[in-house]
Amino acid sequence: MEFDHKIASLHETLELFTKKFTKDQEESEDLIQDTILKALTYRDKFKQNTNLKGWLYTIMRNTFINNYRKAQRARTTLDDTKESYYLNVPDNHTFNTPDGNYEYKDITKCINEIKEDLLTPFKMHTEGYKYHEIADYLNIPIGTVKNRIFHARKEIQKKLLAYAY
Repeated sequence: MEFDHKIASLHETLELFTKKFTKDQEESEDLIQDTILKALTYRDKFKQNTNLKGWLYTIMRNTFINNYRKAQRARTTLDDTKESYYLNVPDNHTFNTPDGNYEYKDITKCINEIKEDLLTPFKMHTEGYKYHEIADYLNIPIGTVKNRIFHARKEIQKKLLAYAY
């Protein structure tokens, strides 16, 4: 019971400690409550004749850091897309306009004009087949599949370059 009173008497000190971590009053109160709750829960970990304020400050600091990290993880989105070249590319296509069909036809025409040995792996890849599946189907090494898809993209880009202007 004496331990509880000592912690309660340090409430104002804990308020001052929170100012080092946050300026938000509500967050400050939450941090104090979490600190007191942890201190009471783990009172058996406190060693007699040691600095109670220092122990509480350590609990508060660790609580703040853990909450901060948890909030950062909650805001972080992971993109495990292997084809990262799709990221941050503006979508300038207008397939929903009246001349959208014309654009689609041009793109399809450019794709179909590339060499056959590049076309098959490229089309399979765009249909969702994995590199190893394409390699097995065509009976060629996986490196060759990747190379052919790369070169197919380059050829299509060259053909579409004129269309861009």
